[in-house]
Amino acid sequence: MSSRQSLSSWKKLTQMALEKKSQHMNDLFAQDSKRFDKFSIKLPKLLLDYSKNLIDSETMNTLFELAHETDVTGWRAKMFDGEKINKTEDRAVLHTALRRTSETPLIVDGENVTESVKSQLEKMESFVNNVREGHWKGYSGKRITDIVNIGVGGSNLGPQMVTEALKHYSDNSVNVHYVSNVDGAQIVETLRPLEPEKVLFIVSSKTFTTTETMTNARTAIKWLTAASFDESAVAKHFVAVTANSTNAMAFGIKKENIFDMWDWVGGRFSLWSAIGLAIALDLGFDKFKELLAGADEMDQHFINAPFEQNMPVIMALLSVWNTTFLGAKSQAILPYDQTLHMLAAYLQQAEMESNGKSVTWDGVEVDYATVPSIWGELGINGQHAFYQYLHQSNNVVPADFIGSVESVTPVKGHHETLMANFFAQTQALMTGVNEQQVREDLKAKGRTPEYIDKVAPHKVHKGNRPTNTILLKRIDPATLGSLIAAYEHKIFVQGIVLQICSFDQWGVELGKGLAASIQEELEGKTIADNHDCSTENLIHYYKQTKIN
Repeated sequence: MSSRQSLSSWKKLTQMALEKKSQHMNDLFAQDSKRFDKFSIKLPKLLLDYSKNLIDSETMNTLFELAHETDVTGWRAKMFDGEKINKTEDRAVLHTALRRTSETPLIVDGENVTESVKSQLEKMESFVNNVREGHWKGYSGKRITDIVNIGVGGSNLGPQMVTEALKHYSDNSVNVHYVSNVDGAQIVETLRPLEPEKVLFIVSSKTFTTTETMTNARTAIKWLTAASFDESAVAKHFVAVTANSTNAMAFGIKKENIFDMWDWVGGRFSLWSAIGLAIALDLGFDKFKELLAGADEMDQHFINAPFEQNMPVIMALLSVWNTTFLGAKSQAILPYDQTLHMLAAYLQQAEMESNGKSVTWDGVEVDYATVPSIWGELGINGQHAFYQYLHQSNNVVPADFIGSVESVTPVKGHHETLMANFFAQTQALMTGVNEQQVREDLKAKGRTPEYIDKVAPHKVHKGNRPTNTILLKRIDPATLGSLIAAYEHKIFVQGIVLQICSFDQWGVELGKGLAASIQEELEGKTIADNHDCSTENLIHYYKQTKIN
């Protein structure tokens, strides 16, 4: 398989990057008053403005050429058709099937995926309605008031991010809680105020062997049975989401209370499946279906829109441009909407676990940068924390600014203040302020020449910091579904262009394996002799200190 660097578009972009590094976006805007019209996309409830990037029409055309040369169109068709594009695990990649409105059969390994998904959605709807309407009773005959979702990674971040984002749409029929950390402090504090007879646990684990999840689940069972004095109460208070029903039943969960997972859905793309039970229980199943519909709407846009008007394709190509060609090492996710306070953490896992790789599909080590590290925070909080770094550090950090036109909780004056900062920051990051402007401003304020000489260099902002602006009409189930799906497809396109497998996560496995063996050492008397001296002595110190 030929190297990406041998492609004509790649070679052109390499040369363009050298030229663009000496340009400033201020000049690009001065030269083209139609820049916003050229470099923005308007969807029915979503706008992407990417004009504040170090690009011009030639750059974008060459990036689109790169997408064509790497056959994004062909790979996109393979994904949606259920071909096994996850080569290292020999699996299809079909999270899109979970929200697909078409009833056309989709066959994978002899199974009609369309029917399987429909069946699970019907089972979910029945279960959700039973719990929310009070028909599902606990061991004492009382209705369920609290849901505790036990999972980690994709079995936690997605559902929790969505329920936090859509909290305004919950009718509070039940209260939803999340436990992911194996640190006992989290589950203890979560369970402390709850009444065991009114709690329903969702244990989400694809394999039903995940150490953190199963440790928390066993603690939950002990808590329940200590209150009920009856081990059979587990059947009324636990459901499972897994691809391993045998392990779930051995755990004590009834077969009819097990919801299916499939090997063609990766954990970080699974909130659309029964992993999203907590979302549906919190919002009601109709709102959950609106979330799915919004994602499907973005799927159709991704399939049908030409590259020049395709939001996920453009987001991916800009990431490749800024990272692989211009040398950015990280990217910030900056939501200006309180409801999206967990979005950065969710996207951090989605992108870094997917594309944080350093070998090609053929296992050959790449010698170009792949994807940036993803980090971020609510924009207003960030302004008073790390924006100093964004504005004046000698490391350029591209950023996605995400906001909404309408607030879901309008309080007079608040949203306008919020959005004034939203627009101001992208402008400031782009334009900056040079020393001459600083000096003129200080002089106009009556400052002495000595003061101006002393302070002026510190107030210079070079600008030229790339940003994307994403504006949603309003944060609701449909628009949130579209936004999440856009980032999912961005990640897919990145992987194709960079020639890396986005859908495995072997980097997660090594540490997990080592942890299992070390845990035996922590619980036993001996320490293995195959550790490096640092790890061996750390374990020894831990054990000795614990004893003393």
